[in-house]
Amino acid sequence: MWPFSSKTPAAAAPAPAAADASKPKPCCVCKEEKAKRDECMLFSTAADPEKDCQSTIDLYKSCMAGFGFKV
Repeated sequence: MWPFSSKTPAAAAPAPAAADASKPKPCCVCKEEKAKRDECMLFSTAADPEKDCQSTIDLYKSCMAGFGFKV
């Protein structure tokens, strides 16, 4: 293939970008779950806040997973 050919592999690159454009940003989803998780972690009086807040952390993770994000 010639280096100046109009048929380059880069022409196929915009397809994945289009899929990303329809996906919401992580900051814009699960706001309520994130706020509850953060509040629990910040104000927990337990020696291990992560263990104390595991249920709210799991809710947040499952919400984010519903939008296709891995946390």
